[in-house]
Amino acid sequence: MNYTELDNYTRKWIFTHASMPVPTADLEQIKPLTQARSSQLWQEHISKQSPDSDHFEHGDWAADTKIWSEPEDWQDAWDNDDDASLPAAILAALQWEDNTTIYFCYEKYNIVETKWGVFKRNWKNFLFFDDGPILLGRKQKQALWFQSNGTYQLALRP
Repeated sequence: MNYTELDNYTRKWIFTHASMPVPTADLEQIKPLTQARSSQLWQEHISKQSPDSDHFEHGDWAADTKIWSEPEDWQDAWDNDDDASLPAAILAALQWEDNTTIYFCYEKYNIVETKWGVFKRNWKNFLFFDDGPILLGRKQKQALWFQSNGTYQLALRP
């Protein structure tokens, strides 16, 4: 079993919060992974040694500061109640098909799988927790790292 039922997911409220409820059709495509599957993906694609983005070490691709772009702001777009769009610079950098499977990686034991189109429409919900999550696309080299200071950085994974 790779998935946890959304109803049993401890952070379900970020997708059902009264101020920003995710449409039912999109909710059905938001799939929290089990801790075991999250750990496996984290170790395969992010780090074999670090449990979260605050503890990357030598040998973790994400610890290589040379691969990351200069920080850009996401907080202003998140705070804008008149526009739910993902920042244009992110959309320009990640020109993935809407059906691309993505992994929103909060930390080693907490990863959510969905589609790029679902994420684009509901990205503000995902970022209720902005403590360093990394977004990866299946079979994609780009990575997006959101920082709690309201910035993000892009990288090409090795």
